[in-house]
Amino acid sequence: MAKDPDKLLSEVEEKLKFLSLLGVEFVTRESSVLSLEEIILNCQKCPLAQTRTHVVPGDGNLNAELMFIGEAPGRDEDMQGRPFVGRAGQLLTKIIHAMKFQRDEVYITNIVKCRPPSNRNPHGTEIASCKDYLLAQIELINPKVIVTLGKVAADLFIRSSLGMTALRGDFHNFDNIKVMPTFHPSYLIRNEGNKNLKKMVWEDMKKVMAFLGKK
Repeated sequence: MAKDPDKLLSEVEEKLKFLSLLGVEFVTRESSVLSLEEIILNCQKCPLAQTRTHVVPGDGNLNAELMFIGEAPGRDEDMQGRPFVGRAGQLLTKIIHAMKFQRDEVYITNIVKCRPPSNRNPHGTEIASCKDYLLAQIELINPKVIVTLGKVAADLFIRSSLGMTALRGDFHNFDNIKVMPTFHPSYLIRNEGNKNLKKMVWEDMKKVMAFLGKK
């Protein structure tokens, strides 16, 4: 039986108060993220809970300075319970390595934590149901840079009517965190003959690398 999210949240708050009294900052962050993941894993807030195989909270370094955020899990992610493990995930991993990071040095997640049927874009109500989980992850991990993958993810952080081609390439600010919007890896795969798209993504990532001091 799934646990009551409100009860879980109360338990998390009590646990964090105790850890804070101990003055163990790193343990507090780690425990906070893991406790948040437990809440996400038991979430029943929207209809996607009825069609999912696994919830996909996120994966990576809890002290990451770089965070990647996509729109929602796909079929492979739904089966494995981990973000970006299919073809798009393999491409993202190559991009991360080209940026001189290892995958376990960054944090990867999605706006929506459950797979929408047929890999459609998440609906506004689904995003609204999941948004607080993502914002809590960002607050706890506190990255220096967020890279949003695709227009759906970018729209959550950047209010603009511009399409991705015009929106990408420049940093935006979100609660003192730099946000770099770029194309989703799945879009690159669908348009793999378009070398200009790959060039634009790499230009975006070079700006992120420069900001983070990667040469």
